[in-house]
Amino acid sequence: MPRRSLLTPAERATLLAFPTTDDELIRHYTLSEADLSVIRQRRGNHNRLGFAVQLCYLRYPGFALPSEAEPPASLLNIIGSQLYIEPDIWPQYAQRPETRREHLLELQAWLNLAPFAAADYRHLVQQLAELAKQTDRGIVLAEALVDLLRQQCIILPALDVIDRVCSEALTRGTRQVYEALTTPLTDHHRRALDALLAIREGSKSSGLIWLRQPPGAPKPKHVLAHLERLKTLRELGLPDGLEHAVHQNRLLKLAREGGQMTAQHLRDLEPARRYATLVAVLLDTRATLIDEIIDLHDRFIGSLFGKAKRKHADRFQESAKAINDKMRLYSRIGRALLDAKLSGDDPFAAIEAIMPWEAFTESITEAERLAQPEEFDYLALVGDGFNQFRRYTPTLLDALNLKAAPAARDLLEAVEVLKDMNSRQARKVPDDAPTSFVRKRWENLVHTSDGLDRRYYELCVLSELKNSLRSGDIWVQGSRQFKDFEDYLLPPARFSAQRDQLELGLAVETDCNRYLESRLIVLQEQLDTVERLAAAHELPDAAITSSGRLKISPLNNAVPDHAEALMQQAYSLLPHLKITELLLEVDGWTGFTRHFKHLKSGATADDKHLLLTAVLADAINLGLSKMAESCPGTTYAKLTWLQAWHIRDETYSAGLAELVNAQFRQPFAAYWGDGTTSSSDGQNYKAGGRGQFAGQVNLKYGQEPGVQFYTHISDQYAPFHTKIINATVRDATHVLDGLLYHESDLRIEEHYTDTAGFTDHVFALMQLLGFRFAPRIRDLADKRLYIHGDAKQYPTLAGLIGGSVNIKHVRAHWDEILRLAASIKQGTVTASLMLRKLGSYPRQNGLAVALREFGRIERTLFALNWMQNIELRRRVQIGLNKGEAKNALARAVFMNRLGEIRDRSFQNQRYRASGLNLVVTAIILWNTVYLERAIHLLRDTSQAIDEKLLPHLSPLGWEHINLTGDYIWRQHKLIEQGKFRPLRMLAEA
Repeated sequence: MPRRSLLTPAERATLLAFPTTDDELIRHYTLSEADLSVIRQRRGNHNRLGFAVQLCYLRYPGFALPSEAEPPASLLNIIGSQLYIEPDIWPQYAQRPETRREHLLELQAWLNLAPFAAADYRHLVQQLAELAKQTDRGIVLAEALVDLLRQQCIILPALDVIDRVCSEALTRGTRQVYEALTTPLTDHHRRALDALLAIREGSKSSGLIWLRQPPGAPKPKHVLAHLERLKTLRELGLPDGLEHAVHQNRLLKLAREGGQMTAQHLRDLEPARRYATLVAVLLDTRATLIDEIIDLHDRFIGSLFGKAKRKHADRFQESAKAINDKMRLYSRIGRALLDAKLSGDDPFAAIEAIMPWEAFTESITEAERLAQPEEFDYLALVGDGFNQFRRYTPTLLDALNLKAAPAARDLLEAVEVLKDMNSRQARKVPDDAPTSFVRKRWENLVHTSDGLDRRYYELCVLSELKNSLRSGDIWVQGSRQFKDFEDYLLPPARFSAQRDQLELGLAVETDCNRYLESRLIVLQEQLDTVERLAAAHELPDAAITSSGRLKISPLNNAVPDHAEALMQQAYSLLPHLKITELLLEVDGWTGFTRHFKHLKSGATADDKHLLLTAVLADAINLGLSKMAESCPGTTYAKLTWLQAWHIRDETYSAGLAELVNAQFRQPFAAYWGDGTTSSSDGQNYKAGGRGQFAGQVNLKYGQEPGVQFYTHISDQYAPFHTKIINATVRDATHVLDGLLYHESDLRIEEHYTDTAGFTDHVFALMQLLGFRFAPRIRDLADKRLYIHGDAKQYPTLAGLIGGSVNIKHVRAHWDEILRLAASIKQGTVTASLMLRKLGSYPRQNGLAVALREFGRIERTLFALNWMQNIELRRRVQIGLNKGEAKNALARAVFMNRLGEIRDRSFQNQRYRASGLNLVVTAIILWNTVYLERAIHLLRDTSQAIDEKLLPHLSPLGWEHINLTGDYIWRQHKLIEQGKFRPLRMLAEA
């Protein structure tokens, strides 16, 4: 059997490809004076041209000119222009192989290049094996190999040789990964790992499957079940530090592979691979269990507090009528007393005239019963759930290995006190137990005349522990989401080195004084300008009222009246087709299905139709079982196998990037934008329940639980990033993720959101990372301006000024701000995780406060620009409208089950979002291509098309696409390469 190539045909084509852009051609193929001197020594123009071509080949890409090869026209042109030689004389040189060989030998000697030899093969395999311990991606290894060859002045060998070197290095690197994970294991460990593959007593599944069960709803029994799994895993006693023995990329890849394999499949693997895979799976499972346990606990506390709050409200509601009656009664009595004083009558007789004295006495008693203590708070009712809480909290505290920053050390000591009390079964809290973390609302509940109340002390400790875990003041060893804040960031030494070498990759001046000085000058200038315009009532479509409030006029409709008519006319020409036919046609243009590679082998899917069926099942919210019934010739087993091995987050991302890049390259898409601006928004979908991954209730969308698909869309209508977010989480937490982690060729410079998409922290990070941030802020007049200097300089803006920027905070924490931003930029940690933690920090946290002050400068500059710039307001409005219009198309595609997500698995929910976004993007791309053809047809029929109307067309229509029915992949209806479906005739339209 022939050896399988590590590199795909597409990767082979790009690895040693010649430059295509003018800038790259100039950079690589501009000849120096020394080059020209050597070239001019050749006889005849054809020899000079040929010698120069061979010189360029050897320098870049770095291999010898193949025999019978025809150099790219772009290369011949740029060399010819420098030598003043016509490129069409190349064939004269190509006819003399002896001359070519002689020139090659001369150039090797002159450039000090060596041919690739067997010794190089062995040496490079060894060098590349180190990289193969970090990644198994063939193209990454091949690119690194090419760089090594160029650095060592070795002529690049044939692609097959490069492929073989990479394959052998990968084999060696993989073997070393297995050894690193298995060498520390004892025979006892190996027997325990094998036992996990056996069927558990009393069940039908293996121990490994039991360990990887989802957590379920936030209930004590589910927390205890997960704690039992964590205990079982820890009892295996895996050697410490195994998670650091190999690179995280390889560890995660091994864990994913093992997670998809059955117990039988794992048993059939050779021992080294089997044990290494099991170790990777268990390390991943351990971190997942810890995070899920904390999340269950977090949400259970939330449910207790929610119940207490509702009970508190219900009690007031139940007493409302009696309280109202009492208020009316005492109002009458009060009025009678006032009248008695004015008239000099007996006040007691005035009371008895309204009601008998005995009844008045009883009403006082009843009022005392209705009245609650002055400090009454719903926290007092949280104690009703204490017994449920105690079902799992002793086990929870024992299971988590907690560490604390100095600010939370007292809280950690309190946790140790509870653990000690649990072990001794003590009921009384020691008098010297730490209490500095007890907030004012808890004080009267925790501190009693008899000492510290055990129930409320424990509730307070665990409530504060939840907050500290969120902020990072307390962390858990072994966790992914709740580890030490420092572990998320660049190591200090690495950060300092990058800063000194100007390699942080940030968009701002790294010298604090210079940056702040330049930014504050801009702030001063903008404040002066807006003050002057506002005082003269010259702000465009905006004004400062006499009461000091900002008033901005709504934007007029900028869409011409004839745009809708042109839109309808163009869409009436588009051919009708099924969604299956559309996906096949788009795949024929882009080949996006090639990115859905097998998790282990990296091979593309054998059955493209089966792959598209699985993708479509996600996109239309039908699910695999129903899709198998709706797609003849397909079975649920086939779809499940394909989804397990070919569909995952990274393959969806790569496929989406292919479609977005194709949209970006469409000439017609340029009418809508140049791909440098984008917007983002969340779209809410109902969930089938209230389990962990079923959804949360956001009252903005009603009483039903739901999840949000948070999507970024370019100005060319391409939705280039999407992710599932909790319906109760503020959008601003996730804005940066889409801008930083998409895989398309888009280079976004300006981004728009609605009010939920901004915070001061987001403003700060946007500036640091090089994005212009322009949110449409509702009630902008209530978002105060922050200045540096005396507010008296701006009498007209006085009502809008909220205070001064605390520059001292920014200066004091400047290095921390840069380190945080650089860590996000370089992918050490995600932006959403950091924003969530910063938002959870207490108000006095230095970094959070400093970043907020930094953001206030940027938010104030944006607000001042908004007041002056109608064009900015219009750009934001247009950008957000595109996202809202895209949501209508997404809702139409995601039609099954009434658009309700019933998958409890978070992974499957992510696949739903990714599949929907992929298919929506395919529709947008198809519409773009055919709208351009429709406009050309209208022009060809001598119909005048106003160019100004074209930017107002939209590729978001779907009336011509059949989204329902049986999903049949008709091979005979495929469109030939380079061909298109015929448009509908004008008469038919």
